[in-house]
Amino acid sequence: MRCFYSSEFYLELPNGHPFPMEKFEVAKDMLIGGGVVRGEDIIEVKAAEPHVLQRVHDREYLSKIYHGQLDRKEQILLGLPVTSELFSRSATEVEATRQACQAALIDGVAAVLAGGTHHAFRGHGEGYCVFNDIAIAIRDLQVYQPGIKVMVVDTAARQGNGTNNILADDPNVFTYSIHVGRDYALNKVSGSMDVETVRYVEGEMYLKQLFNSLAAALDVFSPDLVIWIAGADNHRNDRGGQMLLDLRDFQRRDEVILRAFMRNRIPIAILYGGGSNRQEEYTAKIHRNTIATAVKVAKEMGR
Repeated sequence: MRCFYSSEFYLELPNGHPFPMEKFEVAKDMLIGGGVVRGEDIIEVKAAEPHVLQRVHDREYLSKIYHGQLDRKEQILLGLPVTSELFSRSATEVEATRQACQAALIDGVAAVLAGGTHHAFRGHGEGYCVFNDIAIAIRDLQVYQPGIKVMVVDTAARQGNGTNNILADDPNVFTYSIHVGRDYALNKVSGSMDVETVRYVEGEMYLKQLFNSLAAALDVFSPDLVIWIAGADNHRNDRGGQMLLDLRDFQRRDEVILRAFMRNRIPIAILYGGGSNRQEEYTAKIHRNTIATAVKVAKEMGR
């Protein structure tokens, strides 16, 4: 299974910053060190070209990020320091998702060892999300494959409000999200199907809601490609997720989702999504487990 990665995913952050920037390299090393993927399965990517970013984002916003000209309010909303490396790092993440979607259409499944920046809007960033890699990848696919039908499956704990906003009213895109209903720090934007859980939902209830509602989504929309933002912030020890899943719940989530799409020969591109666990390296471990499950299921399905 091809996994798209870059050392540029890492961005130096101030001491004490809550975002676990090291998770990208740590998870990649876990995957290779544990024999889940081979070194040749890791595809190094470079930054997306500016015209690719412009398929979604306003030129003024892109210029602000490139030149480090966000005002204080915009920086607080984004949550990341606007350094000279931020533009390139974020554009590289976009390119990884763009290439993973293309690879999934060929191979049946592919992964980004990062990605899922679903809080980025056309003209501003939120919640550590600078550019919306999901929306950009879809708009890129639509240039070359007009009419392609894409389902965004977002199982991160917080709703992908930026993705929903950008892709609203596109009949060839279906945005599904299951997330905490009363999230204290996020302005929600309605998508095609929004499934709200109670705060601090237990794993069994969460999984029942997920499986039932996702089946309903597939009853009304037949995708040519699924982009899955897996999310690690559902874990009970996450700093901001407000869910109570354990590792067994993640295993069930991942296996059911992956088997459902692969069994029906629907290509799937897997993105990490969010996560900031209180226990060091635990976010990376959850991401690693999701990719390991995908590799296992793909082998069973002959992919």
